[in-house]
Parts: sequence; structure tokens; C-alpha cells
Amino acid sequence: MRDFAANVIAPQVRPGDLIILTGDLGAGKTTFTQGLGEALGVRGPVASPTFIIARTHPSEVGGPSLIHVDAYRLGTLAELDDLDLDSSLETSVTVVEWGENKAEALADDRLHITLARERGGDVDLANPDRGVREVTIAAHGDRWAGVTFERN
Repeated sequence: MRDFAANVIAPQVRPGDLIILTGDLGAGKTTFTQGLGEALGVRGPVASPTFIIARTHPSEVGGPSLIHVDAYRLGTLAELDDLDLDSSLETSVTVVEWGENKAEALADDRLHITLARERGGDVDLANPDRGVREVTIAAHGDRWAGVTFERN
């Protein structure tokens, strides 16, 4: 997921972009965000913001900051709105984990990335991030019209 975020998604993002991540526990949402953060050159480490809910990672290379939100514990759009993401949305890249049916109202232009991890079989507990993932990208709005996602 790190490689996918760094080499497929990061080259396409710019300030003002909203990415909504959906997937079960262990699907790779935070790992994706770590790869995106590394590619954007933000101050890290990028860790799950589950208990903090939102973290800002400023750029160390003159690019956009990364706003990393975990909406898992939020029940409504109003609770997400209380985070005042609007104030930084235009100048940052904002990633909202567990944002489906909550974060769509933040921007008409957004990427919705769904991560699905294979179920069953043996799990390598020493390397839990390994394994096959299926990634679905749904682009919404004029911003993403004509953008293709290919490995660089």
C-alpha cells in the first residue's frame, strides 16, 4: 500500500485534494497514508490518528501539508465538520480514513479509494502489511476528469 500511494496516487495529488479511504481493519488505510506522506515529504511519522482524530503533517520540502483524519469514532458529518477541516482543505492534501458517508460533503472533487484485503488463509504475523489487496478508485468532480492512475 505504501508503494501504491507513493507511486500511483502521490504523483497526481495537489493542494486542495481530498482522499476518502474505505476498508476493513487491516486493509492498509494507514499504511497507504504513510506512503503518501513519505512521497509528499511531510514531517512524520504518519501514524493512525484514531484517538487524536486528526493530525497535520507539515511539508518539509515546500509542498502541501498532509491532514490525516480518522473518522471511525465520528458518527456524523457534523462531528467531522467540528474539526474545521475547511480552513486547511484548499492548501493541504486531506486523507480521511473511515470517511465514507461522512466526508463526501467536504468537497465535490475527491478521490474515494476502497481497499479490500483477502480473507482467510495464513497471515504472516511478522509482516501483517503483506498480502494481496484489491484497490478501487472512484474519482468525483472536474478536478479528476481525465486523470489516469498508473505506476511511475
